[in-house]
Amino acid sequence: MKLKNIIICLLFAGTTISSATAQKQYTLLECIDIALENNRNIKQQEINRQQRELAYSQARADLLPSLNAQSGQSFVFGRSIGIDNVYENINSSQSNFGIGADITIFDGLRMKHNIDARKADMYASEADLEKMEDDIIMSVSTAFLQALLNKELLIISENQLETTNADYERRFSLVESGRLAKGELFEVEAQLAREELNRVQAENNLKLALLDLAQIMELETFNNFDIIAPSAETLINETPLLPSESVYASALVNRPQIRSMQYRLESSEKEVLMARAQYYPTLSFGANMGTNYYNMSGRPNDSFSNQIKNNMSNSLGFNLRIPIFNRFQVKNNVSRARLAIVNTQLELDKTKLELRKQIEQAYYNAVASESRWEAAQKSVEASNEAYRFTEEKHESGRANSYELFLAKNNQTQALGEEAQAKYEYAFRLKILELLRD
Repeated sequence: MKLKNIIICLLFAGTTISSATAQKQYTLLECIDIALENNRNIKQQEINRQQRELAYSQARADLLPSLNAQSGQSFVFGRSIGIDNVYENINSSQSNFGIGADITIFDGLRMKHNIDARKADMYASEADLEKMEDDIIMSVSTAFLQALLNKELLIISENQLETTNADYERRFSLVESGRLAKGELFEVEAQLAREELNRVQAENNLKLALLDLAQIMELETFNNFDIIAPSAETLINETPLLPSESVYASALVNRPQIRSMQYRLESSEKEVLMARAQYYPTLSFGANMGTNYYNMSGRPNDSFSNQIKNNMSNSLGFNLRIPIFNRFQVKNNVSRARLAIVNTQLELDKTKLELRKQIEQAYYNAVASESRWEAAQKSVEASNEAYRFTEEKHESGRANSYELFLAKNNQTQALGEEAQAKYEYAFRLKILELLRD
């Protein structure tokens, strides 16, 4: 859960973006916790992890001796010839009771290698769970940042609409006083309609982004749902742009998908040793204690208590099993286990290559996003200055309303592009940091 800790540190130190409504606001941490709690794939993987843990526990328990109690009852019916050469009906019964223990002394270290293999499987399953949690965290964070972007775009559209509305009121006053032709209002009204349309679209985009986030969190209801978090500038300032080589070096140690494949490789190696152990003899020790009671009809029989006490028998013994010929079963098992090692090693190499590719792509995307953001900031400065200059010209009668609205639209477009570039850069930085940790 390293990614979760990173996000907690980076996303909760700044100012918040407040909602205009009284909706319940969720922090990113709350969104992540809810998503991890509700996600069904996470629950299934947790069950799989528990199964691997039980397999490991059972492998360790196999070292212990086995202890068994047994009891039996038999009845005999029929005719039989006796010592006096006379046939007679025989009815008898026999009861037996016993307890036995058995322990393996040597099995070619097969049980030890099985313990090591199951332990590696358990650790691999834990790494798989961590990888799945990281994927969920990244999905939530991506949707969260998209919602933040759409919030800012909505604010931009609302501010532009407010500015245009103020311009309309100013012009209306001029028209009322007779200092401005009434036709000047028509162009402003058209601009207001366009900007209101943009605002409605921005508001809808925000609702869709929040809906997407809520669905990732698997919430039962999407009503009264909103988010709260610091600005993108805060995220960017607190997240350095890391070189790809250092990110890859850290990823080889920290990434759960790498650790998972390494544990699986270790498990495959132990499977080979388990298969080879079948070449060796097996030595076990056993101890048994038992008694019985015999009863025959028509004959004098000793009492139950006396028979139980006097028929007592004990045994101790060793059992040695030496494999001689097993139809090449052991040889084939060893070969299959070795092939599994080769396959797992190839999967590990493939995972490393894919991780290296992801890191390189993430790094270059982050560098490009930084450049786009810097260019977008310059574009905003230029569009602001152009709008101010055009507004001054319009006030002095040297520019018409179309030129003013064109300058304002350019300003709005520049502000939107700057917001998109800013959040994209913040997102790229987070991806790069995730791949490292």
